[in-house]
Order: sequence, then C-alpha cells, then structure tokens
Amino acid sequence: MESTSTAESTAIIQVIERAALNPDVDIDKMERLLQMQERVMDRQAMMAYSAAMAAMQTELPSIEERGQTNNGCYATLEDIVDTVRPIMQKHGFAVSFRIQTQERGIQITGVLMHKDGHREETSMLLPADMSGNKNAVQAFGSSTSYGKRYVLSALLNITTRGQDDNGNASTKAGLKTVTAFQAGQIQRLISQCPATTQEWFSGKYGSAVQVPYSDFDKLRASLTKRAVK
Repeated sequence: MESTSTAESTAIIQVIERAALNPDVDIDKMERLLQMQERVMDRQAMMAYSAAMAAMQTELPSIEERGQTNNGCYATLEDIVDTVRPIMQKHGFAVSFRIQTQERGIQITGVLMHKDGHREETSMLLPADMSGNKNAVQAFGSSTSYGKRYVLSALLNITTRGQDDNGNASTKAGLKTVTAFQAGQIQRLISQCPATTQEWFSGKYGSAVQVPYSDFDKLRASLTKRAVK
C-alpha cells in the first residue's frame, strides 16, 4: 500500500511534469512546486532514517573493552568499527569524519548518513593529548582516535562493557565508570573549560572514560558552571 508521503510526492511530480510541458508556465510557481517537492523528499528521507535506525539499534551489541590505560579499560576504535560496520551496511548507513584544528584544540565531527539521503552529525572539541611525553603528531593522532570513538558511540548510542564484568564497565579498581555517551558529555564540557580546570580534571581522572559513574552528576554540574560561555 502506497504511503501518504509517497502519494503526495508522486502527485507533486506529476504537477511539475505537466507544468514543464507548458511554455507559458509561471517560473515562480514552478520554483514553489520544486521547493515543495524537496520538502516532501526530505521528510521521506528522515522517516526512512528513523525507521532504519530503530531497526539497527536492536542489533547493535555492547562492545568489549579491550584497550587499556594505566587508569582502566576502553573499547578501541578498531573494535567498535569492526563490530558496527556490517550492521550499519545492512541497514543502509555509513559514517564519515571531519577533522579540524582550531585554536582551542581539535574538533572531530562525525556524520551518520542513510542511503535515502538523511544525515545526522555531532561534534567534539578536544585538547591535544600530550600525556605520556607524546610529540605533536602523536598527540594529534591520539586525540583524533579518542574523538572518533566517542562521536561514533554518541551517533549510534553504543554501550561498552569490561571483559569480565558481565556488561558493567569498570576500572582496574573495580569501580563502575560512566557510559560512552556520558564520557562524551564530559569531554565536550571539559573542552569548554579554562586550562586550569582541564589540568585539574586530567590530574584527578586522567580522561573522561575513567570517571566513576557515581561522580557523573556532580562533575557535570561543576563543569557546566566552569565552562566558558
């Protein structure tokens, strides 16, 4: 059965085709018809994106945290991509990234595209990761990889789990840590804070992914107050 939006699109196309055959057609009227058709197509693309996303969400698994730092574990970008790529392709999705260097850091933007034309994007601004005596190139690569992990996780609402904790992300000390989405929220706030706040955060937590789950609400409120508007 033909959907209402498809029938509407077909009807508009037919009107445009008839108008195009008329040498006396009003150009303004033709432009309005074309704009109307574009709006209908955009609505159809958004509906298709939403339906495909809902179907894909039921198949996306929790990603195992196999990467390690001195403070805990995390799901690597390679593991995330290898896991979600075939599922994304099955449902007509693809992802791309834009990397921009700015005065305040490195901005990573993820774009999630659907085959019918609709796309969504989200961005994260990160300082260069100079931990562990990295040089400038290594710092850029580390921050870029970090940003891609959390931007992709936010776009797909991905969850991660420790190797041996039955789905509860934890540090080596056994504390439950924030989810990937929450870590992304924290990192966005940190990127908007003064350097002194960023240094305090690094000294206390190391990175957003290492923040204990129990600290999330209080930390988010504190960072929101300190963020530069």
